[in-house]
Amino acid sequence: MLIDSHVNLHAPAFDADRDEVIARARAAGVALMVNICDKVSAFEACLAVATGEEDIWATVGTHPHEAKENPRLDADTLCVLAEHPKIVGIGETGLDFHYDLSPRDVQAAVFRVHIEAARRTGLPLVIHTREADAVMGDILEAEYARAPFRLLMHCYTSGAELAGRVAALGAWFSVSGIATFKAASDVRAVIEAMPTDRIIVETDCPYLAPIPMRGRRNEPAYLPHILGKLAEIRGWSLEEAEARTEDAFFKLFDRIERP
Repeated sequence: MLIDSHVNLHAPAFDADRDEVIARARAAGVALMVNICDKVSAFEACLAVATGEEDIWATVGTHPHEAKENPRLDADTLCVLAEHPKIVGIGETGLDFHYDLSPRDVQAAVFRVHIEAARRTGLPLVIHTREADAVMGDILEAEYARAPFRLLMHCYTSGAELAGRVAALGAWFSVSGIATFKAASDVRAVIEAMPTDRIIVETDCPYLAPIPMRGRRNEPAYLPHILGKLAEIRGWSLEEAEARTEDAFFKLFDRIERP
């Protein structure tokens, strides 16, 4: 089963042809997709994509870029929204010190709120991190020591040191189209060392289209190119890569009943 663990199908980039994009994904063999919430104010739009679709699920959360939108966000709010049966994760959330579109202290505070919601609900935490390795590692280790939670490092492009720190906490890792980029040898080196049973794949569409589609709007139908690169990096057959990522996905997103 091909599973796209991170799509943004409610994004404006898909307003003109969303149904066609979903149909192309299915035709390409993508059997399941998780639509990721980027801010709580967009939760209903995110959920609407999954409503009524057996193969699309959703999350609830606020991206670090959007943390300033609701700096007083609380875990109770997230937990109530997560009660919807189509919600399978908390996030995406985390830290982004590259763009600093929200103040760093606000990003960290909102991130900790999401961690608490993940603890309470038992749902996996979908984490975005960019140029924040040391702070991210410190927060995750401190919070995990308080009480454990499950975590997914989505579209992982950070360093080997942070990968090791979060792997020790039992983190899952998601591989994106960046793994196919010519200049991403450092990313591929980290992928080689990821825990074998905790790797999944994603497109992060409409962003980060893989080679040979780079430069286009990304969509879930391009997922086979990412799975193929993962198989190449790890020395797996395509069938083994598909089976391993499927197993890892359902162990993490266990609110979804496995077919």
